[in-house]
Amino acid sequence: MAHLPVKIAPSILAADFTRLGKHVTDAIVGGADWLHVDVMDGRFVPNISFGPLIPQAIRPLADAANIPLDVHLMIEEPDRYLAQFAGAGAARLTVHVEATRHLHRTVQAIKELGLLAGVALNPATSLTAVEEILPDVDLILIMTVNPGFGGQRYIPQSTAKIRRLRQLLTERRSSAWLQVDGGISAKNTAEVVAAGATSLVAGSAVFGGAKSVAENITEMKNIARTVFSI
Repeated sequence: MAHLPVKIAPSILAADFTRLGKHVTDAIVGGADWLHVDVMDGRFVPNISFGPLIPQAIRPLADAANIPLDVHLMIEEPDRYLAQFAGAGAARLTVHVEATRHLHRTVQAIKELGLLAGVALNPATSLTAVEEILPDVDLILIMTVNPGFGGQRYIPQSTAKIRRLRQLLTERRSSAWLQVDGGISAKNTAEVVAAGATSLVAGSAVFGGAKSVAENITEMKNIARTVFSI
């Protein structure tokens, strides 16, 4: 089977935390490419999730399968915690332009820790906020819901924004991943992949519903694969 140029990154925020290890293992065995770790501080977003202890706890499972931990810091002043999350096992750290006063300095600090650096934008934030940092980042994350809570509906205008970012990345000859997060499911996988997304974060669509975790991941991958076979 041909290599799929789209990565599926299940968000463990939607997992059952009474059996987190099993759900993480289910995602890995089911074909997850990355494990997405959503960190919320109750300040930048109106919700609190967890700190470095959770990625540290699942790191042995991820390392055994050679699956990277994709850590999304939805927190104010993320510079204070970069080293802690690096020590907890993050392979990449993504920070928000809206929460970072000196974005270039923060991105460089992530790289100095030996990690890949990502930058995220909220739905109402213009792409102009990341134009100057594009040469320095490994990933741009487009939030397709307002961050803070899982299970929200995809904002339809996001598709045009994804398309514009793909054009910008192409024009700048950037190899950065174009990640989307928020309301992603089998229903809109084809739409966002066709628009140019190369990394899909899905929480409820992977860990919820009547189907198994593996079935949900496989369905999204198969849909993404059809886009490239057209």
